[in-house]
Amino acid sequence: MREIFTGLPWWVKWIAVPVIALVVFGGLIASVVGFVINLLFKLLVCVALIGGLIYVVRKFMTGSTSRSDW
Repeated sequence: MREIFTGLPWWVKWIAVPVIALVVFGGLIASVVGFVINLLFKLLVCVALIGGLIYVVRKFMTGSTSRSDW
């Protein structure tokens, strides 16, 4: 691979090849980034809901006098 790029000008190596790669794989890159962001958002919502549930349960458990039900 190195032999292919040795005789080429610098702008082909550092500008043209990355631009072509972005054009060809841009949709794939965008969908992967979108999937990761969507997964992180759902994970954040899940953590917030579980934290809220734990907060509400602890609030009611400290308010109730009968803890021996468990």
